[in-house]
Amino acid sequence: MSVLVIAEHDNASIKGATLNTVTAAVACGGDVHVLVAGHNAGAAAAAAAQIAGVAKVLHADAPGLEHGLAENVAAQVLAIASNYSHILFPATAGGKNVAPRVAAKLDVAQISDITKVIAADTFERPIYAGNAIATVQSADSVKIITVRTTGFDAAAATGGSAAVETAAATADAGKSSFVGSEIAKSDRPELTAAKIIVSGGRALGSKEKFDEVMTPLADKLGAAIGASRAAVDAGYAPNDLQVGQTGKIVAPQLYVAAGISGAIQHLAGMKDSKVIVAINKDPEAPIFSVADYGLEADLFTAVPELVKAL
Repeated sequence: MSVLVIAEHDNASIKGATLNTVTAAVACGGDVHVLVAGHNAGAAAAAAAQIAGVAKVLHADAPGLEHGLAENVAAQVLAIASNYSHILFPATAGGKNVAPRVAAKLDVAQISDITKVIAADTFERPIYAGNAIATVQSADSVKIITVRTTGFDAAAATGGSAAVETAAATADAGKSSFVGSEIAKSDRPELTAAKIIVSGGRALGSKEKFDEVMTPLADKLGAAIGASRAAVDAGYAPNDLQVGQTGKIVAPQLYVAAGISGAIQHLAGMKDSKVIVAINKDPEAPIFSVADYGLEADLFTAVPELVKAL
């Protein structure tokens, strides 16, 4: 049997989370097919065909699929689900919206947030905010899986030569409609795709201080800005910058945490970062337990000095 990956895309290009999901799919065994469900999404389908390891791209094109509405995408997946032993989604907002609907309709258990494929029926996934790793074995005829993208390397976006086939698009379910979107625009890298992230915590004390201290460091490093939940809850930073169990899961090359104590919920979102630098004046702060480099110092002195040195 083959393995199906549900592509995340914007109808013009494939999003990075799809590449990590393809790597997980290859590890499951069998031919890897990618479903691109969208509208006027020929460019995205062509990009999917270039991904290394992909054997076939299924392109379903209809107006009802343009915005990735969960009901319509789920119906499209269900229309072809019988051809596959595994159906994988990135564990993003979109994937988490569609996967449970597919699993429920197929009457199988969803396997969420996998970080490793041990065998075709056995997977690892974090539980208890990443403090324990569960090994899950499934006897279901079809495995519905969401993939924690930070757990897998991205497949090469070029080098593949998969055939693109047209799949019959399912009718609009009529249960939801796209009204509009308000997208925050930023010159900085997107948080989950950034190679360098600088994050600030509650110790910054105010939105003004957060911006004053963190922005110059991010500018110097060409980094995305993140924040702890405490900083977001206090209004120092917007919700879309939150890193952690209830925010975004990131794994950049470099993660700089300033004034973040390191609650387990925050660590769950960033401990897979390649290099972690912690700046905190509390020597007992849990963040030091995962940091590769720790600086016990007042961030209001240390961070400006670091910016000068850079």
